[in-house]
Amino acid sequence: MNMFCYQCEQTSNATACTRFGVCGKGPEVSLLQDLLLHQLKGIGWLGQRLRGLGHVDPGADRFVIEALFTTVTNVDFDPQRLKGLIDQAGRLKETLKKEFLDLYQKRNGSPFAARIPEAAAFIPAGTMEGLLKQGGAAGIMANPQLNPDIRSLRELLAYGLKGMAAYADHAAILGESDEAVNAFFHKALAALVDDTLDMNALFELNLELGRVNLRCMEILDKGHTGRFGHPRPTPVALGARRGPAILVSGHDLLDLYELLQQTAGRGIQVYTHGEMIPAHGYPGLKKFPHLAGNYGGAWQDQQKEFERFPGPILMTTNCIQKPKPSYMDRIFTSGLVAWPGVGHIPDRRDFSLLIDKALAMGGFAADEPGPSITVGFGHQAVLGAGEQVVTAVKAGQIRHFFLIGGCDGAKSGRNYYTEFAEKVPADCVILTLACGKYRFNKLNFGTVAGLPRLMDVGQCNDAYSAIQIALALSKAFGVSVNELPLSLVLSWYEQKAVIVLLTLLALGMRHIRLGPTLPAFITPNVLKVLVEKFALKPIGTADEDIRLCLQGEK
Repeated sequence: MNMFCYQCEQTSNATACTRFGVCGKGPEVSLLQDLLLHQLKGIGWLGQRLRGLGHVDPGADRFVIEALFTTVTNVDFDPQRLKGLIDQAGRLKETLKKEFLDLYQKRNGSPFAARIPEAAAFIPAGTMEGLLKQGGAAGIMANPQLNPDIRSLRELLAYGLKGMAAYADHAAILGESDEAVNAFFHKALAALVDDTLDMNALFELNLELGRVNLRCMEILDKGHTGRFGHPRPTPVALGARRGPAILVSGHDLLDLYELLQQTAGRGIQVYTHGEMIPAHGYPGLKKFPHLAGNYGGAWQDQQKEFERFPGPILMTTNCIQKPKPSYMDRIFTSGLVAWPGVGHIPDRRDFSLLIDKALAMGGFAADEPGPSITVGFGHQAVLGAGEQVVTAVKAGQIRHFFLIGGCDGAKSGRNYYTEFAEKVPADCVILTLACGKYRFNKLNFGTVAGLPRLMDVGQCNDAYSAIQIALALSKAFGVSVNELPLSLVLSWYEQKAVIVLLTLLALGMRHIRLGPTLPAFITPNVLKVLVEKFALKPIGTADEDIRLCLQGEK
């Protein structure tokens, strides 16, 4: 059984995983994910046409988002869960097809006579064996005659959609949605089966996706701040407290909130891990005294960190790795995350399994003092000091801003980001976000002009905050964003980083440095367009890149 996957940065030999995924997924999972995406393309085609007839199906909108997020790297490794989604997609598609054909005839007085794309007419097999065969015919390389550049732009669009689906799912959980975002999922999925679209049309669709994602990140920011308040600069303890403990990883702040409520007064200390660390900056979360601190670092170190942690672990979104036997019985998933044999919490209103496990294990035997780091520099906090920042720049106290952020990973080459941060001159400010910051966020960068030199903006979706900061500074100085003393140095791993990049490009941001390697799914011709239009470039050496940034070649 073979597979073909190159959607993440760590793909085998920087080309594609064809036997087994570097992320840990086997061919079975890969084929089922390909087939699920194929089903979603058909749903998208039907959903777009139903919208054109004035009919919107909220259930279909929600399913598309959840199913796309399920296919993001390091989310769902359970073949049975994927089979269930494929079966559900099949039933939904048949319902949408009937609704479309009936409504079309009612509106036009005659049956729909044009060709329905294969993805919309496709019927999934009833057995796992049959689905795997179908998945092999629905994958990335299923049509070897397809123009490689068209394939490249389609895959870029598909991966961007997956990334936006993650943000849309987080927003929906907090009660926020947007019709423009929902409608674009269907429009873009339909485009993936439209053979009339050339490179220019697909390129413009990718940029449109970036613009739509800015709105998606905006509603997610609204969901977070509306529910938990605006982040404030807050020190986060890196030690441990004596007593029972629970570790929470991922991005879902509502899961963390519900867990904190259910553990209040139980003598259990709750720790964040990975992308959950920005939670400490939100007033609605840090009000809980048993939100004890942060344990560990980025996602790729979880196996050794989880093994040492003396309590249960909750994985709320993507980033799960194959659990080691030593903690298999005390790691749990929630939401869309799944690993065969791992306990799943289907309802965030009941975390009793984790609570009972934590109390039984006892947790840390003694206090373990440690240093602290500061988080919580969201757009409101930074812009609140806007006048101080502008004055410092005009006075020459702050020479340059570097946004060093993105996804971390285990592949070699990421030490570049540590070296880069260490070598940034003392009169410059570093903004950072996502788990890439774990490469350097424990270092002491001191202050400049009375401001911290390192400002942690938040999770990967908080690129929205970074964008708002940049736009506000450009307005204050009366120049375009590309004329600011600002350089973007990004690391990428999975599809949420892809959509953030598309959003930055859609805003016209130029001279972005990307690493540690460029995406394997980007062909030379597509890369040429990105270089010519946006001056996108791979990272070089830290010394040379810093020199060029400070000289104005961003």
